[in-house]
Amino acid sequence: MSVFTVTALDKVFPGTSPVRALDQIDLSIEAGEFVVLLGPSGCGKSTLLEILAGLQLPTAGEARFHDQPIAGPGGRGLGVVFQDASLMPWRTVAANVGLGLEIRGESKQSAQQIVDRHLEQVGLTGFGSKYPHQISGGMKQRAGIARALVNDPEVLLMDEPFGAVDYITRIKLQEDLIAIWEKHQKTIVFVTHDVGEAVFLADRIVLLSPRPGRIAETFVIDLPRPRRRGDLELLKQEARVYEALHALEAPSRAVA
Repeated sequence: MSVFTVTALDKVFPGTSPVRALDQIDLSIEAGEFVVLLGPSGCGKSTLLEILAGLQLPTAGEARFHDQPIAGPGGRGLGVVFQDASLMPWRTVAANVGLGLEIRGESKQSAQQIVDRHLEQVGLTGFGSKYPHQISGGMKQRAGIARALVNDPEVLLMDEPFGAVDYITRIKLQEDLIAIWEKHQKTIVFVTHDVGEAVFLADRIVLLSPRPGRIAETFVIDLPRPRRRGDLELLKQEARVYEALHALEAPSRAVA
């Protein structure tokens, strides 16, 4: 069953020199899939994610969630995680994670139980009373993921959520995310420009071309889980994706 259906979607940012960010995007995302949007900087992958989240509207074509047009943000079906966790500095980690529960009127006792469960799930047990300035960048991202999960969304939309953390923390966060996905069977749409990250995480990689972003190629990563970094088959998949990326970049290099 398709969770998202995108048809003939264009996105143009107006101005004296209009910018065509996306061009004729056709994409279907199935329930329970882990789909990675991959491409060079400026290819429109974050714009596409924001359209799926209802934070932007397409210029032409349409995007649908469970066959209903996406007309704006809202609803408990989606959880969004950005590169910057954007935690409120005056609220504790637990209060940040539980913000959505507070807004929807969950009782304090129930909200505390839900928050504690999700803090444990992302490895932040014992840090709920801390403030954002007292925890590391990786911990902030974990809190951002927990905040997205507390409302039990069907879909997680993630825009380069691990891009600002160090390599070792990034590896651990990737592994933790896979564990969450496998346990709860969420649909995940994940934006990155890191080929290794894409191949390690994805069921399917959607490769976008340089602007205007078009779907250049799709890769099905049909490898068993858990995946092991350095595995020969994983490296072969990375090589395929790198080859496709280099082919996309060749015309622009030739013009230069």
